[in-house]
Amino acid sequence: MTKKQKIHDDSKQRRGSIDLYAAQCSKCQKWRLVNTKEEYEDLRSRFSEDPFSCTRIWVIDKPNLPKSPEGFKRELILRSDYSKLDAHYVTPNGKKVRCLSEVIAFLEKHPEYRHISVDEFNFTVPKILEDTIPGDAKRMLAEKSSSKKDNSAFSAGSVRRKRIARKW
Repeated sequence: MTKKQKIHDDSKQRRGSIDLYAAQCSKCQKWRLVNTKEEYEDLRSRFSEDPFSCTRIWVIDKPNLPKSPEGFKRELILRSDYSKLDAHYVTPNGKKVRCLSEVIAFLEKHPEYRHISVDEFNFTVPKILEDTIPGDAKRMLAEKSSSKKDNSAFSAGSVRRKRIARKW
């Protein structure tokens, strides 16, 4: 191998080489990992004109959740109103299972996966960190929760009125 080939061979880690890149968010001032060196260089090259801001929603997952069974993929889907995440698994044949009863049905229907235990599936979803939710989504959530309170107060009032009416 010549010197030229060694210089251009990026597949091997060299001592002292950088393999993680981060950028500081211009809004929250937190450091965020950047997926690739190319993306980092792109951010760096236009930082003055277009400062980096993290648009990611951050979540805290529960500890000790089981690793997805081999061939299955656990996916978390963020609801459009940012209220919570939904968990489901994609089976090796592409079918989505959304709860344990669907997992049991799938395992019973496909004997080749009988070696997999139901305990290897977990539909617990992480908690969304509220300070990472975009401002307009926070307003939507606040409006939604206040309208629920208004509706529940109205419902409770009508129930009370009905009860009172029955007594008389």
